[in-house]
Amino acid sequence: MTKFDLRNILIVIKSKNLNLRCAMNDKYAAGARLFKALGDPKRAMIVDMLSCGELCACKILERFEMSQSTLSHHMKLLCECGIVKGRDEGKWTYYSLNRDAIESAKAFLNDITSGASDCICKDCVN
Repeated sequence: MTKFDLRNILIVIKSKNLNLRCAMNDKYAAGARLFKALGDPKRAMIVDMLSCGELCACKILERFEMSQSTLSHHMKLLCECGIVKGRDEGKWTYYSLNRDAIESAKAFLNDITSGASDCICKDCVN
């Protein structure tokens, strides 16, 4: 093996390590967005309501004293973090929980609280 071959191997290893770090950062960013969205009590209550099944925005509005634009803002944040899905039907939007995103959120919380073998503390050198 030549020096050139070794350099190429090293570049590939560094590149894969960089991609792994980017993927890890994406994982934490997505988790942070989710928990930030749930950090508002009304959004947490909306998620609780949706745990019983799909609801029209009009039904969610009936429960809270807020304007339609405020509800739209809350729903936008919940949809952007992936925990809620919306579908339009006529003039209303119907919302439901994204079960896959909920399972991912549970797994994320478990991962960051379990001290697993892939914990970022394993990267630290003492």
